[in-house]
Amino acid sequence: MKKIIFTLAFTFLAITTSFAQRFGYVDSDYILKHMPDYASAQKQLGALSDQWQKEVDGRFQEIDRLYKTYQADQVLMAPDMKKRREAEIVDKEKIAKDFQRQKFGPDGELEQKSSSIMKPIQDKVAKAVQAVAEAESLDIIFDKNSELIMMYANPRYDKSADVITRLGLKPGVFAK
Repeated sequence: MKKIIFTLAFTFLAITTSFAQRFGYVDSDYILKHMPDYASAQKQLGALSDQWQKEVDGRFQEIDRLYKTYQADQVLMAPDMKKRREAEIVDKEKIAKDFQRQKFGPDGELEQKSSSIMKPIQDKVAKAVQAVAEAESLDIIFDKNSELIMMYANPRYDKSADVITRLGLKPGVFAK
């Protein structure tokens, strides 16, 4: 009888451990801070954003100047001249807002440029994460910085340094 219970208990333990999943997590911000490609991409996108923002600001400053001039001259203008100047200001404002949306909108040029620049970096990190997972026989790797909420994570499961090493970089240069 003891032999049967022992065998059943051992079988049950073997079955439950075979279904156990191994997991780890990474800190994507920490990994990206170690990547020179990422820093370069951020600088490139920042410069592009600054350039376009200056253009947008210049257009709105011109509109503001036109409006102030219009207000100062309004008393002396004929009604048809008022309408033309108002229409000119409204048209320029519409063009400036369209330009701003074209550059900075959800599907704007900055978003498209960001996607095209960041995709190779993201792919590189994803391949390194996959390689670490396969090398350590992990079933799941979470990203500590994603929408997934981690209330606690044991540091021994942090695979960020392994991913950095897999990318051919040196961990520990940047503090977490």
